[in-house]
Amino acid sequence: MTYRRPLLLALALACALPALAAPQVPAQVSNVAWAGDMDQFAAADKAAAPPRGGIEFIGSSSIRMWDTLAADFPGQKVFNRGFGGSEVRDSTWYADRIVIPYAPCKVFFYAGDNDLNSGRSPAQVRDDVVAFVQRVHRDLPKTTVEVISIKPSPSRAQLLPAVIEANGLIRQALARMPNTGYTDIYTPMLGADGQPRASLFREDMLHMTPDGYAIWREALAPKVRCE
Repeated sequence: MTYRRPLLLALALACALPALAAPQVPAQVSNVAWAGDMDQFAAADKAAAPPRGGIEFIGSSSIRMWDTLAADFPGQKVFNRGFGGSEVRDSTWYADRIVIPYAPCKVFFYAGDNDLNSGRSPAQVRDDVVAFVQRVHRDLPKTTVEVISIKPSPSRAQLLPAVIEANGLIRQALARMPNTGYTDIYTPMLGADGQPRASLFREDMLHMTPDGYAIWREALAPKVRCE
């Protein structure tokens, strides 16, 4: 029957097209569920796309929950693409969807504590951060990637030695890479006793209060501009 030909042709074409490979867990992403967040970002972009050449903040929940970015950095074209409890590799995998299209002048990146908590070593986290920078610079070589150090969360006190090691390794690696920067927010979030200041964190002792974000704002403010 001739009416079947269009259907058969469509099926043949579909079979001929290469299938998109799913990200590998844990080699490329920590959780394939982040695809849902990407769909939400795509919908938001259709409604009101971030300005090209702006200043992007991306990473895990510490970025996602920073809902005062515009007020904290007035006059700067800042926008937020943080998602869930993401790890470094997640932002690398989805960079083609939530970094490259915006062509930001700067990317402020925060991730790493979820990675360590899931069992990644400090060296792996360092390598993952380097891979993120390289992924951004592959398409946007002039974009500056500013990495925010891993914060000292009281709820993850057992990880603090690994956090310190990872921060040191990341800082050393970035020092050898062009168009990168590093900001230490770990040290100013410590008290006089050298321990994390609980007052900077919510009840879960993981996510930050406005006072915690005030420290980040002060540390990052001199860099939050296109140069």
